[in-house]
Amino acid sequence: MMTSISPASRKSAPAKSGGKAAKTKTVPPVAPERPANGDSARDLNDLAAGERAANFRHTRANRRTEVTEDYVEMIADLIEQDGEARAVDIARRLGVSHATVVKTVTRLQEVGLVQSRPYRAIFLTDKGRQMAEESRKRHEVVLAFLRAIGVSEDTAHTDAEGMEHHCSRETLAAFQRLIDSRKA
Repeated sequence: MMTSISPASRKSAPAKSGGKAAKTKTVPPVAPERPANGDSARDLNDLAAGERAANFRHTRANRRTEVTEDYVEMIADLIEQDGEARAVDIARRLGVSHATVVKTVTRLQEVGLVQSRPYRAIFLTDKGRQMAEESRKRHEVVLAFLRAIGVSEDTAHTDAEGMEHHCSRETLAAFQRLIDSRKA
């Protein structure tokens, strides 16, 4: 069984001692601070590892929101196109089962992104519409960027679906500058 250390208890966690009095061990901070003098190669390696860990945490967080953003964007597209979004249509478009859609929509309701009743259409809340619009804008920028650098249309569409969730605002702004410079 794996145990998780909560952020509140991160500074000290009891060490297993095989029946002896428990000792306290110190768990290193999540992201080490930059060394003051920068002389030590070991400190620089630790810094690189800390920054790398922060990057991995950021990527994992983006993966967690990826499904949510895909769903609200799809619901917005269906509402725009058909006037409503039904679970069966979402399942068909996303290539998932009806049960998966129902489970995900329930979770989206819990976080205030959609409104739905059994056997009725699914609608976005204001918060859901805002997320869908932001996701759509990121998608359009990434797609335009990929086209601008010569990626084929099919590949650009496929790659944009994943990339849109992982680009920072800085990266999206750089993509937009390149797109705008190509238009000029």
